Amino acid sequence: MSSQATRPAKPLPAVHPWSQAFWDGTRRKQLLIQRCCFCKRNVFYPRLYCPHCFAAELEWVPASGRGTVYTYTVVHNNAPSAFAADVPYVVAVIRLDEGVQMLSNLVDCSAEELCCGLPVEVTFEKLDETFTLPKFRPVRPPERQS
Repeated sequence: MSSQATRPAKPLPAVHPWSQAFWDGTRRKQLLIQRCCFCKRNVFYPRLYCPHCFAAELEWVPASGRGTVYTYTVVHNNAPSAFAADVPYVVAVIRLDEGVQMLSNLVDCSAEELCCGLPVEVTFEKLDETFTLPKFRPVRPPERQS
């Protein structure tokens, strides 16, 4: 039996009625966050109430998908787990330009580039027809045309 056959499946995100819009957005390759209708502050992770003023009226708004790495760690060993084949991988807290922080993976990034304050942009990884995960990659200057 191959090790691939014995590896557990990766867990899928838990979807609640108050987070469904977020996951619907990622399927469309759109990053959404909540904004309080009363105090107008941005909110992430999805919640039922504003953590700033406790209002129950939150709306979904598009985020720019841009931000910076607040902190990160490189996972070199995650065995035995469903993520063992992915090592090494980077788990990062991203501070979005909208002021909220999001835990995600940093992809397409060399070890030399890794640093706090690194400008990043969202990219999306489709897992299946239900889930698309937001991940982040370094912002790179556009390729120059010759």
